Amino acid sequence: MTIFILSVSEHIHSTQRIYKEARRRGHTVEIINHLKCSIKLGGDKPAIMYQSENIIDIPDVIIPRIGVSAMKHGAAVVKEFEMNGVYSTASSAGIINAQNKVRTLQIISRNKLPIPQTVFSVDPENVSEQIDLLESVPIIIKLQEGTHGSGVILAESKKSAMSIIDTMYSTNTSILLQEFIKESNSEDIRAFVVGDKVISSMKRKGLEDDFRSNIHKGGNGCKEALTSEEKEIAIKAAQYLKLPIAGVDLIRSKRGPLLIEVNSTPGLQGIETYTKDNIAKAIVKFLEEHVRTKL
Repeated sequence: MTIFILSVSEHIHSTQRIYKEARRRGHTVEIINHLKCSIKLGGDKPAIMYQSENIIDIPDVIIPRIGVSAMKHGAAVVKEFEMNGVYSTASSAGIINAQNKVRTLQIISRNKLPIPQTVFSVDPENVSEQIDLLESVPIIIKLQEGTHGSGVILAESKKSAMSIIDTMYSTNTSILLQEFIKESNSEDIRAFVVGDKVISSMKRKGLEDDFRSNIHKGGNGCKEALTSEEKEIAIKAAQYLKLPIAGVDLIRSKRGPLLIEVNSTPGLQGIETYTKDNIAKAIVKFLEEHVRTKL
């Protein structure tokens, strides 16, 4: 099997983990910087160029590792591979959907999966009414595009929320408002979905004085068993967003599990460290099975 990993650097931990596991299992693997890919359209045949050379040998599968800053171009490169019949562990549509929190929540809500109460708007004239729609404070204010816990603010009062929201609207910043789930206790659950299974899951706990649970912000994690309901939510969320491989983030509330985010490029370092699960190997085995069934 020939695998292309689309990544801006071969030195990124998750990229290296997948590369080494795929090589260990005897596959041909190349790390392709999608920012150095050009797409030529028109003429006799479309072409994907890499570092000024036409990519002639189309791989069996691609594994996109595409972050927010390179999302639009990266998704276009993935789309071109898809149109050439190449299987992707994250569809181009899924990458675009998952990178925008509002779009993610719209799709999830439409498919009846549970989420926190959420409001998004660009109208600066009814900020008070927007906050009232959430029925209580504190509230969470999030950038619509952000990662690793960046761009997430807790507003303790309606007055502080209005001030923050006014400022963000004045700079044309796209945000969403969410209810604060106090009983989650600065904890969330990362479910790692591969195909139709949750292959690993961990609980993440934020620092003592930080409501965010993200490990990149100094939190920690531990292996955590999921309920059957939590597994079902995670698997369905990945499927609705067209992401064969995804990191799905949940919180536990008095109303039951709530989905807060889906990541199309979930990192491996934290979850492999805390759970001791070999996720990179599971990803490669999943791709092997996919290619086998297509023969």
